[in-house]
Amino acid sequence: MAFQELLDQVGDLGKYQILQMVLIFPTLMMLLCQIFLENFTAAIPGHRCWVNILDNDTVSDNDTEILSPDALLRISIPMDSDLRPDKCHRFIHPQWQLLHVNGTFTNMTEPDKETCLDGWVYDQSSFPSTIITEWDLVCSYQSQKSVVQFLFMTGMLVGGLIGGHLSDRFGRKLILRWCLLQLTIFGTSAAFAPTFLIYCLLCFLSGCASVIILINGPLLIIEWIRPSSKVMAITLMSCALSLGQMILGGLAFLFRGWRTLQLVVSVPFLVIFFSSRWLVEPARWLIINNKPEEGLKALRKVAHINGMKNAGDILTMEGLRSSMQDELEAAQTKTTVCDLFCTPDLRKRICLLLFVSRETRS
Repeated sequence: MAFQELLDQVGDLGKYQILQMVLIFPTLMMLLCQIFLENFTAAIPGHRCWVNILDNDTVSDNDTEILSPDALLRISIPMDSDLRPDKCHRFIHPQWQLLHVNGTFTNMTEPDKETCLDGWVYDQSSFPSTIITEWDLVCSYQSQKSVVQFLFMTGMLVGGLIGGHLSDRFGRKLILRWCLLQLTIFGTSAAFAPTFLIYCLLCFLSGCASVIILINGPLLIIEWIRPSSKVMAITLMSCALSLGQMILGGLAFLFRGWRTLQLVVSVPFLVIFFSSRWLVEPARWLIINNKPEEGLKALRKVAHINGMKNAGDILTMEGLRSSMQDELEAAQTKTTVCDLFCTPDLRKRICLLLFVSRETRS
């Protein structure tokens, strides 16, 4: 609790902490837009096979000019089990006899069908374009949509595994800023991806950066706040995440094309990247990592922003070392993942978190 005493000297919930929240909250909102973006960019619209007599504008056959589009569709596309046009098959030849058949035709020989050899026609009433329509990820190719989801989640897993280690070694602020820049570059590049393979790679790299931002952003707030105020801060951050989901719905309504929506959600991270230079590295991390001078400088800077005029005289190197002596000694102890299961309380919390995450996925 020694570091908490230092926080009392610089201001527990002052102007700096509020400004910090003002910067981090939009980051979390836009980050949720990035994480759930695929709900809209990978939406599967209604589709059917491309048919020459129906979709080729150059066809000028007298037998087809007098027929309505519904009639042409009937003789070109078979019906599925729900009596709707099949999404993945078409008749090899137009079935003109179907124009004179009412109801079912169980006694008739089933016409020969084939897959959509010439591509698909998509319903553009809701989304003019998605990655599904861009690369025809339907029918036998529909499983490739799961590849995108898998790679993004794999990226988040990899980022979660290495993000904590990198943040502990190089600092929360530095890694956060790097990931903001990384997400800006890869997220924006995904809007111009020429091939599906490149898009998948960019999604993986975006996932790596997203989870690190999701972890380090709140940490930069929490590590400058006393425990009594952390509950309020965490609640506000949760509200920011929920608000981000609502913002995504509004953006998807305004920007229907997937490339435009991808760009709109990614470019704001560049502004956030430049604004993040005003963040201050947590003093606790600086002190524990043998940077007491920088830690003291950070404490004095926050105290100055919070208007604690006498804090500069109180915050000295001698006082800092004496207050942090116990934490400095504890930091010398090497820990491993196995230490999470060494005490009953930690074991119980880990099991609860695993249960909650499993229920969330299901």
